[in-house]
Amino acid sequence: MPDRHAMLPVANHDEMAEQFFIRDLKMHIGRKLDPLAEKMAAVLDPGERNNARVETVYNELQEQPSFGRFLSTWRASQDVLWSLIGHSVDRQRGDLEERAAIKQPLGSVTLDPDFVQPSYLEDGDVHLMPGGYGLDDGGVGQGAVMDNGGAIYMLGMNGGFLNDGRGWTLASHLKARWPDFAPDKILEMGCGIGASIVPLVETYPEAEVHGIDVGASVLRYAHARAESLDAAVHFKQGDAERAPYPDESFDCVFSCALFHETSPEAISNIIKESMRLLRPGGVVAHLEVPQRYEEVSLWNQVRGEVEREYNNEPNWKTAISADYHSLLEMAGFEDIATGYQDAAREAVPGNDGFGGESKGVFRSWFVASGIKPKTA
Repeated sequence: MPDRHAMLPVANHDEMAEQFFIRDLKMHIGRKLDPLAEKMAAVLDPGERNNARVETVYNELQEQPSFGRFLSTWRASQDVLWSLIGHSVDRQRGDLEERAAIKQPLGSVTLDPDFVQPSYLEDGDVHLMPGGYGLDDGGVGQGAVMDNGGAIYMLGMNGGFLNDGRGWTLASHLKARWPDFAPDKILEMGCGIGASIVPLVETYPEAEVHGIDVGASVLRYAHARAESLDAAVHFKQGDAERAPYPDESFDCVFSCALFHETSPEAISNIIKESMRLLRPGGVVAHLEVPQRYEEVSLWNQVRGEVEREYNNEPNWKTAISADYHSLLEMAGFEDIATGYQDAAREAVPGNDGFGGESKGVFRSWFVASGIKPKTA
């Protein structure tokens, strides 16, 4: 695999210097300022028996001027990130549109001019990305912003500029749990710019692969991105809670870090929709951030409040608190497993790396998977 793809915006000298600056600023916040805020939270800790522990600490932290400066610096780093990436993409928008004009496509992209965004995405721009996932700029610009900004936002730790680490991790999970699984049709729910879907194309080259998401620009970009990597993917605009596909259309339905950007109701609905879309004997696998709310430190629980209020991540706490085993079971799945899958850069049969302990962000991912019964 290459270390980047042909649709990725190319930063000039000054833009690259700016992007390195914001990357280093984010690393400074994570390595120097986060630990200081964590120490402040520990001092204010009323004890684990306090039912309002997290809320109490968070509220008291916000009364501290130094914590206010931490929040301002963290929020500003996000705003500056998207501003810098946006200017870089705008400068080369014409070139990006030319590169996106695929003459003999391997896959396809189908858009719905009457599509209505889910309310939880209309209420705020996730990750503070101006316009959010649903912005339709008439071309591929918003997708390019999401792709380029995502690599910097994750500090290159999710597969560098390909941003495909989660996809390879999920593919490794499937190979480990079901080494003989040979799906004919695969669907990614909430595919975004398609970074996680290409590893599935490479892992199962005989399969017909589909991706669904809410944004027209994001999907145009995802299509062009996949084509640049010689990956045949059929993208469609739609809501994963009510996917525009017939019953029992797929052998594998998956998602990568989708749930924490939806809503409490959407999590349950998407899992039920996974059951509807799968053929008997089909496999479901949903990957999320490698944290469980009850297991993380007080500071990381407080950090979830910061994500909610300062990074437009209102479903963060719900997503890492949900009982996915029960949700899959209630939807009718069997052979269910939940745990942490080691981060991967390729899908290796027999290399499971799956267990009950998280190895940390970008070193592992939480995965919940199961099978639709072959008989009712």
